[in-house]
Amino acid sequence: MIEIKSFDEKCKPTFEEKREIVDFLYTHLEQFGDKREDIEKAVNYAIKEGESFGGFVLRSFEEGELSSVVVVNKTGMNGYIPENILVYIATHNKFRGRGIGRCMMEQALIRAEGGVALHVEPDNPARRLYENLGFTNKYLEMRYTKQ
Repeated sequence: MIEIKSFDEKCKPTFEEKREIVDFLYTHLEQFGDKREDIEKAVNYAIKEGESFGGFVLRSFEEGELSSVVVVNKTGMNGYIPENILVYIATHNKFRGRGIGRCMMEQALIRAEGGVALHVEPDNPARRLYENLGFTNKYLEMRYTKQ
Protein backbone atom coordinates (compact mmCIF):
# COMPACT_ATOMS: atom_id res chain seq x y z
CA MET A 1 0.00 0.00 0.00
CA ILE A 2 1.30 3.45 -0.95
CA GLU A 3 1.61 6.03 1.80
CA ILE A 4 1.93 9.65 0.63
CA LYS A 5 3.36 12.52 2.70
CA SER A 6 3.77 16.15 1.70
CA PHE A 7 5.86 19.19 2.49
CA ASP A 8 5.16 22.84 1.73
CA GLU A 9 5.75 26.25 3.30
CA LYS A 10 3.64 25.30 6.35
CA CYS A 11 5.11 21.83 6.89
CA LYS A 12 8.80 21.87 6.04
CA PRO A 13 11.15 18.90 5.97
CA THR A 14 13.97 18.52 8.44
CA PHE A 15 17.52 18.90 7.17
CA GLU A 16 17.81 15.10 6.94
CA GLU A 17 14.48 14.73 5.10
CA LYS A 18 15.46 17.41 2.60
CA ARG A 19 18.82 15.72 2.01
CA GLU A 20 17.01 12.40 1.47
CA ILE A 21 14.67 14.03 -1.09
CA VAL A 22 17.54 15.66 -3.00
CA ASP A 23 19.64 12.48 -2.96
CA PHE A 24 16.66 10.39 -4.05
CA LEU A 25 15.90 12.66 -7.01
CA TYR A 26 19.57 12.89 -7.98
CA THR A 27 19.81 9.11 -8.06
CA HIS A 28 16.45 8.10 -9.53
CA LEU A 29 16.04 10.78 -12.19
CA GLU A 30 18.98 9.04 -13.84
CA GLN A 31 19.87 10.56 -17.24
CA PHE A 32 16.94 13.00 -17.00
CA GLY A 33 18.21 14.63 -13.81
CA ASP A 34 20.09 17.73 -12.78
CA LYS A 35 22.92 18.64 -10.44
CA ARG A 36 22.22 18.20 -6.71
CA GLU A 37 22.39 21.96 -6.09
CA ASP A 38 19.76 22.61 -8.78
CA ILE A 39 17.47 19.94 -7.34
CA GLU A 40 17.89 21.49 -3.90
CA LYS A 41 16.98 24.94 -5.31
CA ALA A 42 13.70 23.54 -6.67
CA VAL A 43 12.91 21.87 -3.32
CA ASN A 44 13.76 25.09 -1.44
CA TYR A 45 11.51 27.06 -3.80
CA ALA A 46 8.62 24.64 -3.21
CA ILE A 47 8.86 24.95 0.58
CA LYS A 48 9.58 28.72 0.49
CA GLU A 49 13.10 28.57 1.85
CA GLY A 50 13.93 31.98 0.47
CA GLU A 51 11.86 34.22 -1.76
CA SER A 52 9.44 32.24 -3.94
CA PHE A 53 5.80 31.64 -4.75
CA GLY A 54 6.03 28.22 -3.05
CA GLY A 55 4.70 24.89 -4.16
CA PHE A 56 4.90 21.44 -2.62
CA VAL A 57 6.86 18.21 -2.40
CA LEU A 58 5.15 14.82 -2.31
CA ARG A 59 6.85 11.64 -1.13
CA SER A 60 5.49 8.12 -1.36
CA PHE A 61 6.53 5.11 0.67
CA GLU A 62 6.16 1.48 -0.33
CA GLU A 63 7.04 -1.26 2.14
CA GLY A 64 8.37 1.48 4.47
CA GLU A 65 10.88 2.69 1.86
CA LEU A 66 10.89 5.98 -0.06
CA SER A 67 9.48 5.00 -3.45
CA SER A 68 8.75 8.26 -5.28
CA VAL A 69 9.18 12.04 -5.03
CA VAL A 70 7.38 14.88 -6.83
CA VAL A 71 8.37 18.55 -6.72
CA VAL A 72 5.92 21.22 -7.93
CA ASN A 73 6.74 24.94 -7.96
CA LYS A 74 4.15 27.71 -8.22
CA THR A 75 4.92 30.12 -11.07
CA GLY A 76 3.04 33.12 -9.73
CA MET A 77 1.26 33.44 -13.07
CA ASN A 78 -1.88 32.16 -14.75
CA GLY A 79 -3.50 32.01 -18.15
CA TYR A 80 -0.64 32.49 -20.55
CA ILE A 81 1.68 30.46 -18.29
CA PRO A 82 0.19 27.78 -16.00
CA GLU A 83 0.09 28.43 -12.27
CA ASN A 84 2.40 25.49 -11.53
CA ILE A 85 5.33 23.65 -13.02
CA LEU A 86 6.07 20.05 -12.23
CA VAL A 87 9.82 20.28 -11.79
CA TYR A 88 10.66 16.70 -10.81
CA ILE A 89 9.07 13.30 -10.51
CA ALA A 90 11.07 10.13 -9.93
CA THR A 91 10.22 6.62 -8.86
CA HIS A 92 12.74 4.24 -7.31
CA ASN A 93 13.71 1.71 -9.98
CA LYS A 94 12.90 -1.10 -7.54
CA PHE A 95 9.24 0.02 -7.49
CA ARG A 96 8.71 0.96 -11.14
CA GLY A 97 5.87 -0.64 -13.05
CA ARG A 98 3.51 -0.66 -10.05
CA GLY A 99 1.57 2.51 -10.91
CA ILE A 100 3.29 4.63 -8.27
CA GLY A 101 4.30 7.32 -10.78
CA ARG A 102 0.73 7.59 -12.06
CA CYS A 103 -0.63 7.77 -8.50
CA MET A 104 1.86 10.48 -7.60
CA MET A 105 1.05 12.48 -10.74
CA GLU A 106 -2.67 12.23 -10.00
CA GLN A 107 -2.09 13.41 -6.42
CA ALA A 108 0.06 16.30 -7.65
CA LEU A 109 -2.64 17.38 -10.13
CA ILE A 110 -5.29 17.21 -7.39
CA ARG A 111 -3.16 19.24 -4.98
CA ALA A 112 -2.03 21.88 -7.48
CA GLU A 113 -4.19 24.98 -7.62
CA GLY A 114 -4.59 25.75 -11.32
CA GLY A 115 -2.86 24.44 -14.40
CA VAL A 116 0.39 22.47 -14.47
CA ALA A 117 3.19 22.59 -17.03
CA LEU A 118 6.14 20.23 -17.27
CA HIS A 119 9.15 19.70 -19.48
CA VAL A 120 9.85 16.23 -20.76
CA GLU A 121 12.52 15.03 -23.14
CA PRO A 122 11.17 13.31 -26.26
CA ASP A 123 12.82 9.98 -25.37
CA ASN A 124 11.66 9.93 -21.73
CA PRO A 125 9.37 6.90 -21.19
CA ALA A 126 7.29 8.98 -18.73
CA ARG A 127 6.08 11.07 -21.67
CA ARG A 128 3.38 8.49 -22.38
CA LEU A 129 2.11 8.68 -18.79
CA TYR A 130 1.82 12.46 -19.05
CA GLU A 131 -0.10 12.19 -22.31
CA ASN A 132 -2.45 9.58 -20.79
CA LEU A 133 -3.15 12.00 -17.92
CA GLY A 134 -4.19 14.71 -20.39
CA PHE A 135 -1.00 16.70 -20.92
CA THR A 136 -0.60 18.04 -24.45
CA ASN A 137 2.39 19.40 -26.30
CA LYS A 138 1.25 22.95 -27.00
CA TYR A 139 4.64 24.54 -27.66
CA LEU A 140 8.13 23.67 -28.75
CA GLU A 141 10.43 24.95 -26.01
CA MET A 142 13.38 27.03 -27.10
CA ARG A 143 16.04 28.43 -24.77
CA TYR A 144 18.74 31.05 -25.04
CA THR A 145 21.58 30.74 -22.55
CA LYS A 146 23.83 33.75 -22.04
CA GLN A 147 27.51 32.92 -22.07
